[in-house]
Amino acid sequence: METNRHYRRVLVKLSGEALMGSGGGVFDARFMDGLVEELRAVHAAGVELALVVGGGNIYRGGLGGNAGLARTRGDHMGMLATVINSLAIQNALEATGLTAVVQSAIPMPQVADTFLLRTALEALQRGQILVFAAGTGNPYFTTDTAASLRAIEIGADLLLKGTKVDGVYSADPRLHRDATRHDRLTFDQVLQRKLQVMDLTAISLCQANHLPIMVFSILERGALTAIMRGEQRGTLIEEAL
Repeated sequence: METNRHYRRVLVKLSGEALMGSGGGVFDARFMDGLVEELRAVHAAGVELALVVGGGNIYRGGLGGNAGLARTRGDHMGMLATVINSLAIQNALEATGLTAVVQSAIPMPQVADTFLLRTALEALQRGQILVFAAGTGNPYFTTDTAASLRAIEIGADLLLKGTKVDGVYSADPRLHRDATRHDRLTFDQVLQRKLQVMDLTAISLCQANHLPIMVFSILERGALTAIMRGEQRGTLIEEAL
């Protein structure tokens, strides 16, 4: 049943590291359970839901140079890590009775559907949850950029960036006790100050396509559903008023 829904269609971007929770393993069962609970509540409210997840809990493509890997090879390894994470999220969602579809930017039909915008939109309209894997399918682009691109392609109303802190601060709140949180920022402020929200390509894409971004804590239970009701949680990045 649709109740108090503020957004029609959203895309949630998660880091791979978030899936580790507070544990030391690749996946933290407690975090995954909490994540699925949040996503179920959003889905139950009638919001069409898509996700993009990074692969940093398994392998970060940009670190390949430290191991003597060519950048393109390392980035492809990072893309494969996102496929593993996407399948894990799909499994967790389906274990609760939801229907989730993984679409990969790199064709691997035995594992996931190949990304095709038309079928992605049809899946959303059927009430299925979409999980976009393998980034953009191209090296040199981050999963932040993939999230911005997919959100724009599917016509999302909002891009949600789930982090370990509850918004964008004037300084790292873990290191500076006097750091203050921004409730709202413009795209120009983020770009000019080079704030570490998402990579600059992702920010520029959202600005050019008038797609607002909400940066929030994925660890705060209830935050995601509160945002769907139109409550202010975290930091909203949008065009200047």
